[in-house]
Amino acid sequence: MQLRPYQHASVQAVIRHFRQHQSPAVLVLPTGAGKSIIIAELARLARGRVLVLTHVQELVEQNHSKLVAMGQDADIFSAGLGRKQSCGKVVFASIQSLSASPQACNQSFSMVIIDECHRVNLSGDSQYKQVVDALTGANPQLKLLGLTATPYRLDQGWIYQQHSNGTLRSAEPKPFKTCIFELPIGQLIKEQFLTPARIVDGAVASLLLPSDNDDPDTMLINQGRATSLICEQLVKLGPQHKGVLVFAASVRHGEEILGKLPADDSALITGATPGAERDAIIQQFKQQKLKYLVNVSVLTTGFDAPHIDLIAILRRTDSVALFQQMVGRGLRLYPGKTECLVLDFAGNGYSLFSPEVGEPKPKADTSVVEVPCPKCGHHNHFWGKEDDNGCILEHFGRRCQALIDDGNTQPRQCDFRFRFKECPNCLAENDIAARHCHQCDTALVDPDKRLKEVLKLKDYLVLRCAGIALSPVQLKSGQAGIKISWYDEDGTEINQHFGFSTPGQKGAFYHNFARMHLRAPGTPLRLPNVEAVLASASLFRHPDFVVARKEKYGWKVIETLFDYRGRYRKADSAY
Repeated sequence: MQLRPYQHASVQAVIRHFRQHQSPAVLVLPTGAGKSIIIAELARLARGRVLVLTHVQELVEQNHSKLVAMGQDADIFSAGLGRKQSCGKVVFASIQSLSASPQACNQSFSMVIIDECHRVNLSGDSQYKQVVDALTGANPQLKLLGLTATPYRLDQGWIYQQHSNGTLRSAEPKPFKTCIFELPIGQLIKEQFLTPARIVDGAVASLLLPSDNDDPDTMLINQGRATSLICEQLVKLGPQHKGVLVFAASVRHGEEILGKLPADDSALITGATPGAERDAIIQQFKQQKLKYLVNVSVLTTGFDAPHIDLIAILRRTDSVALFQQMVGRGLRLYPGKTECLVLDFAGNGYSLFSPEVGEPKPKADTSVVEVPCPKCGHHNHFWGKEDDNGCILEHFGRRCQALIDDGNTQPRQCDFRFRFKECPNCLAENDIAARHCHQCDTALVDPDKRLKEVLKLKDYLVLRCAGIALSPVQLKSGQAGIKISWYDEDGTEINQHFGFSTPGQKGAFYHNFARMHLRAPGTPLRLPNVEAVLASASLFRHPDFVVARKEKYGWKVIETLFDYRGRYRKADSAY
């Protein structure tokens, strides 16, 4: 079997890594990239015995069949498939069956390959931990390799610590040490290994639906009328498509959707669907005896039905990776299929080509932006906003993700922070959520405690900031200056003046105002005069709270609090 160029490259990446390192590694490959073929090639090339683990019997059978098609023999260890063989050079097993067999776990293998490895948890007493610990006991030199399309979990974050491109994902222990190869989904579509997707987001999808007054429906999922209109549209689109896959928000929602689709041409699968019934439904759908398949958090991984050409998403997700997994179900090639229509009725708004950021969207209108580090040059991916020319208007990154390897010490994370909390003792920059200075260990003031203290003092004012304004002003010296006005919901203002004529004044403006107020910190800021500053007013954000002290001639700003998360209400919060 001839490997595609990227499949060959991923196999070579595995060989190179394990020749030099013992640490667990992961390959990130999109849905439809042919992970089972890569597994088969690795198993063929391996000198020792190889164990391939996964969580569903369908993948066990699928991966096994690819190796057999390459002319190799292999065993299957899966109670669900009625086979428990584990003596061959290559064994394909389900984690459930293997964890229940201590004898099989005590065999010696040179490599363990875990498919859909984002499900792995190597802490506590999980099945994967028990099996990996037992296999490592049998062979301390065991190599551990994971394959997934989504190396991120909402409950645990990234499943690996660092990327081969020099990005640090986590300083905390993770199941895998390094992502040694990652293939972007856009490359597969461009090279025609996957079917293009036409994604229609919730706002536009709502225009497809009729309403009583001809106005676009608001498309609120779980409201009966909206679900009815969506299902009516899916039924209308049905004859134009071979297979329709629907992602529901809950079991109750899935049952509601199923009740509005053609009864003899639709089925529902949930986590509670018995195994035999689930297998029968999937087979009917794959054989195109069913047109519509509704599921609730079940068919996001390990499900292969290439004829799917319409996907309806009626559930929200905070994960770019999960969204891409859902869309990926419809991207496999199939005769006569030219595109997959994706109707995102939940308005998730993610791009199919966006990398996973590792954080939920801070605002609905944000997307993934590339932010270079001004210190090391590393290109970071953060949530943010761009203008029509691709210039970054705002981003929400905290620290550069670069992994610096100078060859003399252990690789370390770049210490540049886009957003930070300054230590009053040593002036070191700390993470905005830090409670102690990382450099001198001084306790950093808790924002809630700070606000509680100053609210008790008569000579202090706490402004719940709702906005900021910049305006020109003439200083007592006669020079042109800048007036900064912070204001609350009732229009109360606190003002501060800055000169902007000398290099020292420009430095004071940047240090005392600009660096903390920038919407896109770390981006180049070249403002030669007052007019340029005023023209760039949109680059600055307002703080959540402004603390001022009363002096002889008015209020003096002594502190601004950004990125506040505490018990006091912010200006943009509901009453």
